[in-house]
Amino acid sequence: MAGYIDALRFTLAEMLGENDRIVVLNAPAAASPPIAQALEDAAARLVHYQGHRYARLYLDRIGRFVGRREVDDAMVLRIAELLAMRMAYEDPIRIAQLTLQEAASAPSGRSMPRIDRRCRFRIDEVVAALPVVVADPTLKVLNYLGWLHMPVKMRFNGSGWLGIRKLRIVSWLRRWRLLSIRYANERKWVERWLHMIDRCLAARPEAATAVIESATMVRGYGDGYRYGMANWTLIIDALVKPAVNGTLPLPDLAQAIAEARAAALPDRKQTSLKRAIEAIRARCDAMPIQAAAS
Repeated sequence: MAGYIDALRFTLAEMLGENDRIVVLNAPAAASPPIAQALEDAAARLVHYQGHRYARLYLDRIGRFVGRREVDDAMVLRIAELLAMRMAYEDPIRIAQLTLQEAASAPSGRSMPRIDRRCRFRIDEVVAALPVVVADPTLKVLNYLGWLHMPVKMRFNGSGWLGIRKLRIVSWLRRWRLLSIRYANERKWVERWLHMIDRCLAARPEAATAVIESATMVRGYGDGYRYGMANWTLIIDALVKPAVNGTLPLPDLAQAIAEARAAALPDRKQTSLKRAIEAIRARCDAMPIQAAAS
């Protein structure tokens, strides 16, 4: 209940033009000046996306990799870049924010350019952006009716007064985002991705870059987002996790990830990807576990 009260308070504060409570957004002390600047710039963008506390969460998450001997500056920057992209995931609220930002960037004294975005979401994706208390029963009804994956077209018009007002109303709802089903799923995904990077750095450091780059599989919205998430999860569960745990003797985990990604198509049944993973695992069947570590 406290979360809903906070969300309501922050939404009202946003409507009244009040600012977030001040939160210190300094980069980790161990970060070099270029890294610190990049992290603080990304945090500033996340303040606009969600708020100061959310930006602080970003800095805390990336902080686990700053100052580690096995993680150079280039790797920290890449993790930070992909983490910021994933934490600013694209839901209808985000599209409204981006449209408002684009409309506000028009030079003063000139007519506002026509900004009219039409996005195709899935209805479960739109509902999942609502607080759990509303979204959960709604999704159950949609599932019962067989409408769970029904496509929904949404218009984000930043060209006129009425369109701008609608966009502002949608963007104000970002204060409720942290109570949504979508955010809960994104939080779990981000934490798992970071955990797998940690595990690779400890057990299979040669494959850490491949695991970091795997985040690029999950992006956008609609069916593309769903397919990417499903394919990423399958690769992690079937290849990366057993390899770092030592139960799958993969001599070249990075190559196996690349091979699987090449077969990851936008296919609900994941036929091509499953076939590729089966072939990779079949090559390991006769290989002693010790061989993968040598």
